[in-house]
Amino acid sequence: MTKYENQIPTTAGMSIKSLTSILRDSMRRHVERRPSGNIPMEHYQAATTEGVSEQSQVTWFGHSAFLLEIEGHRLLFDPMLGDRPSPVSWVGTKRFSKDLPMKPENFPTLDAIVISHDHYDHLDASSIRKLKSKTDRFIVPLGVRKRLIKWGVPASQITEHQWGDEFSFKGLTFACAPARHFSGRGLFDRDSTLWCSWVILGRETKVFFSGDSGYGPHFKEIGSKYGPFDLTLMECGQYDERWSNIHMMPEETVQAHLDVGGNVLIPIHWGAFTLAYHAWNEPAERVTRAARTLNVSVVTPVIGETVALNNVTHTTRSWWRRNQD
Repeated sequence: MTKYENQIPTTAGMSIKSLTSILRDSMRRHVERRPSGNIPMEHYQAATTEGVSEQSQVTWFGHSAFLLEIEGHRLLFDPMLGDRPSPVSWVGTKRFSKDLPMKPENFPTLDAIVISHDHYDHLDASSIRKLKSKTDRFIVPLGVRKRLIKWGVPASQITEHQWGDEFSFKGLTFACAPARHFSGRGLFDRDSTLWCSWVILGRETKVFFSGDSGYGPHFKEIGSKYGPFDLTLMECGQYDERWSNIHMMPEETVQAHLDVGGNVLIPIHWGAFTLAYHAWNEPAERVTRAARTLNVSVVTPVIGETVALNNVTHTTRSWWRRNQD
């Protein structure tokens, strides 16, 4: 079996000592790991089924799922739109919100669906089955094709890529770039598929999506080659010092944004599921505080809210607080 590796030595922090402390933390109830009530959400309304505005904009669907509308194209990233990021529907953390900004079966036509890696909170079988008729192109890292074929996606509609690949698609340039993470969906397939970040370059707009990643030198390398970026979508949730090699701490998220040469930062990988031991809204608190310290423009949209890249000032309210600013 093929095994993929990170650019630098990376452990997941699963020593006996760490596992013991994780078990202890799992039994504690002093942290609000789920919101106590409903969180705000907006319903996504596509302009038309076929027509897409030339205005570049992004709509976050919670966790790492987002729709990028860039220069007349619609790209959907890591569309985990199911109830639980789990191999079975009745086990695991449940989505915070009872509804979605738009159900998968109601999505408009998509130019492509782009995947960063095969973990359940990024690649969801039920979502793919409902979305596969909405597009004829899936863009994935090496090894992920087999997952999609199993769920009924024609092999001819899937392109696989490795770190360093650059390719053109409908007038956009894509680059499959490194991330510091791991992969696998079972007990015996760890690192059998590749994980990655994505660079998307239009005529006038440049976007970077981190995927899941610990902090590392690859961010500066990506920034040096492809930056600066108008927008970065960077993971900032489900972190812990014990596994910080594979998931950035929020302060590292801001630094990684600076490393790639980002202008506006949208923090993602939070707001939908409980996968770590921090408070559900702590990622937003910490990343916005770090952004203020480093004078970084950070945008925190409500789930389902569309952010136009040339108008981001209205999306910085602290909606995750009971008493908003």
